[in-house]
Amino acid sequence: MDYNKIVSVTGLPGLFELLSSKSDGAVVRSLDDNSTKFVSTRQHNFSHLESIEVYTTKENTNLAELFDAMKNSEEKIPDTNADNKTLKAYFEKVYPDLDFDRVYSSDMKKMVKWYHILDKNKIEIKVKTEEEKETAAELKNLKPAHNENAHVKDMKPQQSNPRKIESRGVK
Repeated sequence: MDYNKIVSVTGLPGLFELLSSKSDGAVVRSLDDNSTKFVSTRQHNFSHLESIEVYTTKENTNLAELFDAMKNSEEKIPDTNADNKTLKAYFEKVYPDLDFDRVYSSDMKKMVKWYHILDKNKIEIKVKTEEEKETAAELKNLKPAHNENAHVKDMKPQQSNPRKIESRGVK
């Protein structure tokens, strides 16, 4: 399971793997209980974890960088039911650049909960760098080296034999 296929769905708890998308919704699998269901875009919004950014005192940072800091920290990750002071103290040690005026305690609880879910499912938290995104975009724009119909453009178009129209006494 890839990190870039993990989504959060508004109104539904937990994280989901995006299996397929349709014009009116998506088929997702819950990472908690592995149940699969269709989620309508009329009632829910989807957020790829890969695209979520967190407010910091400098430039905003990607959620994956925060998860990486949590993973590499020697601090004990608090429980999802921890109080607000405990969460704030934890994030001040792990990621001191976090803008605590704009990142609420409910957001911190959600980040801790999501980290536990990703860790439990052994999902490698990896975000594509700008270079990888550019390389992927370039590969999509390249034309294949071997074109199956290359011989068609070398051929001259066949000329049809025009019919001769004769007038039979009509002027």
